[in-house]
Amino acid sequence: MASQTGNQASEPGFLSEAARRIKPSASNAASQRARELSASGRSIVDLTTGEPDFATPAHICEAAIAAMQAGQTRYTTVDGTLQLKQAITRKFLRDNELEYTPQEISVAAGAKQIIFNALLATLNPGDEVVIPLPCWVSYVEMVTFAGGKAVTIAPRPGGFDTLLQEVEKSITPRTKWLMINSPNNPSGVVYTRDQLRALADLLLRHPHVWVLTDDIYEHIVFDGRRFFTLAQVEPRLKARTLTVNGVSKAYSMTGWRIGYAGGPQPLIRAMAKIQSQSTSAPCSISQAAAVAALDGPQDLVHERARIFQHRRDLLLKEFETIPGIRPNAPEGAFYLFLDCAELMGKRTPQGQTLASDQDLVEYFLEHAGVAMVHGTPFGAPGHLRLSFAASEANLTEACRRLRQACSQL
Repeated sequence: MASQTGNQASEPGFLSEAARRIKPSASNAASQRARELSASGRSIVDLTTGEPDFATPAHICEAAIAAMQAGQTRYTTVDGTLQLKQAITRKFLRDNELEYTPQEISVAAGAKQIIFNALLATLNPGDEVVIPLPCWVSYVEMVTFAGGKAVTIAPRPGGFDTLLQEVEKSITPRTKWLMINSPNNPSGVVYTRDQLRALADLLLRHPHVWVLTDDIYEHIVFDGRRFFTLAQVEPRLKARTLTVNGVSKAYSMTGWRIGYAGGPQPLIRAMAKIQSQSTSAPCSISQAAAVAALDGPQDLVHERARIFQHRRDLLLKEFETIPGIRPNAPEGAFYLFLDCAELMGKRTPQGQTLASDQDLVEYFLEHAGVAMVHGTPFGAPGHLRLSFAASEANLTEACRRLRQACSQL
């Protein structure tokens, strides 16, 4: 009987249209493949993961222990405790000059769930979401799952001015959202205040378009840059902006699963309703830890950003001697986005032609023991994403292996 049920589940008609129209996460799949090879005894330098390699700061862990000892182990309000929402309002005011009330704050099990809730709460079939490329692999799939249409804007020569033109051309009466991400995963691009000002002027001409701004890498910026978010630059857009953030990247709390957002109260209420029928409240202990993260000392956050910048500079120097790969110089986040167009079409020592970035990432994994994510799921064929959230020793070793592998093509 059990096998019959399993066979039925494999039939096309059993699974929902929503489940069938989305793809698995490419970055998660790459990380899983690297873990499997490591477990089998292979020497793998895993540069797939989008999480800091630092430990969660001690004062945050201590706050979690104190919360457990105080009995804070029960269900909380579905979209976050009042204590955490108040800490988030303080954070938005301190860092972003944005004033929110606790009723305008949503807390969920990661920024990913926040975005998912927002899209489910707002998209009707055929509604359009404009997304500049390259973008995080999950944006398009989440829009698709929610029944919307992702309208992606491929990079064009001409920089930000050209991007503005493409955004404006992409807006139709069906456009519901523009999604932006700065610092960007995977490119590391950070929007300046002037660029956001220009984007805001465009959006003011299109009052039916809302903005979802993913600021999860806010505190990881390089070369003295200052981070700005859209509603900060243009307060008139605050009433139709969802400002998304979380504690995962800044405080090395990826496994704690706490994301949050500030936005208009009707949207926040709708997101809470959806969450109440899916996961319900985030982990109570993680919420207590997040309060300590947001209200506690911020020195370590800035120190770790300096360490990421040092690693970036180390890698840029190393790639000067690796043939066929041209790295970008990221302004923030912790990824190099590698242009590998020169390697496309080359033959491996085993006689295989590298016809795609997927072939290339497999070649580097199988024959060099370096795991990365191919660029196609980010909307950038011919690229690879390398995470430098890894030790200098591992980064140097990865470059040695890549240099050797490229020289053999």
